[in-house]
Amino acid sequence: MVPRYSRPEMAAIWAPENRFRIWFEIEALACEAMAELGDIPKEAARIIREKGAEKVRVITQADLDRIDEIERETRHDVIAFLTWLAEGIGPESRFVHQGMTSSDVLDTCFSVQLTQAADLLIADVDAVLLALKTRAFEHKHTLTIGRSHAIHAEPTSFGLKLAGHYAEFARNRARLVTARAEVAVAMVSGAVGTFAHLDPRVEEYMAEKLGLAVEPVSTQVIPRDRHAAFFCALGVVASGIERLAVEVRHLQRSEVREAEEFFHAGQKGSSAMPHKRNPVLSENLTGLARVVRAAVVPALENVALWHERDISHSSVERVIAPDATVTLDFALGRLSGMMEKLTVYPEQMLANLESLGGVVHSGEVLLCLTRAGILREDAYRIVQRNAMATWTRLGHADAKDFRTNLLADPEVSGRVAEAELDKAMDARAHLKELDRLFVRVFGEAGPAALSRAA
Repeated sequence: MVPRYSRPEMAAIWAPENRFRIWFEIEALACEAMAELGDIPKEAARIIREKGAEKVRVITQADLDRIDEIERETRHDVIAFLTWLAEGIGPESRFVHQGMTSSDVLDTCFSVQLTQAADLLIADVDAVLLALKTRAFEHKHTLTIGRSHAIHAEPTSFGLKLAGHYAEFARNRARLVTARAEVAVAMVSGAVGTFAHLDPRVEEYMAEKLGLAVEPVSTQVIPRDRHAAFFCALGVVASGIERLAVEVRHLQRSEVREAEEFFHAGQKGSSAMPHKRNPVLSENLTGLARVVRAAVVPALENVALWHERDISHSSVERVIAPDATVTLDFALGRLSGMMEKLTVYPEQMLANLESLGGVVHSGEVLLCLTRAGILREDAYRIVQRNAMATWTRLGHADAKDFRTNLLADPEVSGRVAEAELDKAMDARAHLKELDRLFVRVFGEAGPAALSRAA
């Protein structure tokens, strides 16, 4: 975790204090379940809960140093923790961890941490969705040019572009909810998952108290296909962030200038060039997305462990889990803020739309000619010929716009009325189905449509 790209709430999930508190909760719940089953004295379970809770309530640096000191000797993190815990509990600590193996604690804790992280990420996506919906309705009828291969295609709405990103993040939210459920499982089944020394009801009790499901068949670990699916979902979310960030980066280019990141008072874009207003947030998001996606392949490779368990996955997860979740949390927070404050220039969008002399209406003109009885191949040839005549003379003194060239073409003027041609070149005709599309995405057409109808 890099502090520059970390937010406190997510970073705290991966802090040792949180991990040790979860470890204690797992051990205490197991003791309480065993006490109910008559496997250990109820008084012992009560003392373990009370004294252990007091010990983990405030974990100081001295406590962390003591656990580290024990681990340096034992070379085992869970044993180090249990030894430290026993120093505060006393004789009843002999009932802690009975019949359990370290992975029962580690994997169940990991499940809790991943679900905590998923809850924050889902809330982060909700903030992105709100920002996108707000701006989409704001610019529902803001005309802009759609692009394919980065070349002008046909008119669209800037709000519709944002609605497309909203739909993607709605899918991403569903992916995160599914990913959360995938990893929200507990395991307390012993050394190779046979419950040889534990009643399965201990696992069921603990899982319910932690808000987790029970892993149906564990080995010594929870199967890592669950975790692979989780990190794959994070990678897909990161790609959605990058797709939107790349859009903003393009729109902010000097040659485009249709939208740009908010430029704060006192902000400076370059140490050498005072005029610079750079898309630093969206560029940063592109980089952070790469970091999150980098966790996907290691998570997939963790699935194939030897037999009932090896620890080749352990070191990987100690790196990718904090890094991927913390980075994605930061990126989503940055994205929602960027979209809330995005500066949009409708006039420049319109100017860019009209900058090619009207050739962006070639598709509708083609249909107009076919409706006039011209064969499609002939119509295509006529439209392309006039579009190229417009395109290649842009900026020249003798340049004529697309409409002028079409009306001067006898194959057009003799077949198509000028009013029909003007109708075909009306950019707002491309917005006629906006209400239907917005209902598809948002479940409502929005205030703009209602006010127009009124």
